[in-house]
Amino acid sequence: MIYLLLSIASSCVIFVVFKLFARFKVNTLQAIVFNYLTASTLGVLLYEGPFTTSSIPQQDWFSSAVALGFLFILIFNLMAITTQRSGLSVVSVATKMSVVIPILFGIFYYKESLGVLKASGIIIALIAVYLASVTSKEGIPFKKTNLIFPALVFLGSGIIDTSIKYIEEKYLSEGDLPIFLTTVFGTAGIVGLLIIGSQLLRKRFTFKVKNILAGICLGIPNYGSMYFLVKALRNDAFDSSTIFTINNVGIVMISTLIGITLFTEKLHLKNWIGIALAVISIILVSLS
Repeated sequence: MIYLLLSIASSCVIFVVFKLFARFKVNTLQAIVFNYLTASTLGVLLYEGPFTTSSIPQQDWFSSAVALGFLFILIFNLMAITTQRSGLSVVSVATKMSVVIPILFGIFYYKESLGVLKASGIIIALIAVYLASVTSKEGIPFKKTNLIFPALVFLGSGIIDTSIKYIEEKYLSEGDLPIFLTTVFGTAGIVGLLIIGSQLLRKRFTFKVKNILAGICLGIPNYGSMYFLVKALRNDAFDSSTIFTINNVGIVMISTLIGITLFTEKLHLKNWIGIALAVISIILVSLS
């Protein structure tokens, strides 16, 4: 349970750092790229075995890690497009609701138990995530053609979580986790550097030191959220569907409360109902 709590805490720190980006006018793309490079470096530092770059491509999980790295940076760009075209609320809901994909994967692929308490808790959790995440209208006109972007964010985010569980179960040994995450984050960072390079060639690049510092501040909790989530998934006391439900709902609930206390965000009645339902869903899923 301690790893699950640490994963939730790390993800909430990510929320706080992202909030501070706007306040300090940080270039999000540059910070995201340096975040991936920081997280990748952490993996190298935490790896206890002998480290040689030539041995990494020989690992069974290498191609999956590279694919995940590409998916990370792709989903980030899709989230940016969705925010511009449909609003931040739509991105938040699409990302959080994607938890249904790894939950269903755990239940049907791994044949995890689904009693009345867990089923009720999962349904209530999805309702809670929606109500806590959705905000008032942001003045962006609705267009059917824009629905593809939140749909892709939903699908991509769900695939990432599902893939992490599958790879952890099938390929990763206990000691491989840091170097696996290094490969995932390193791939995303390299792709991000290529994007920045293209901006530099088109003279659309303005470099500032604060973007590197912001990336470092983001990279540490980002690595932690992934590292502790995988460690939590290895705990036989809970099914993966239970872990993903509690992790996702816990992040939504705590980050929403942080938004109120630290950033004086105003919540609507539906947001408060969402928080209350989040507590109920965690209790039900835990008891199951």
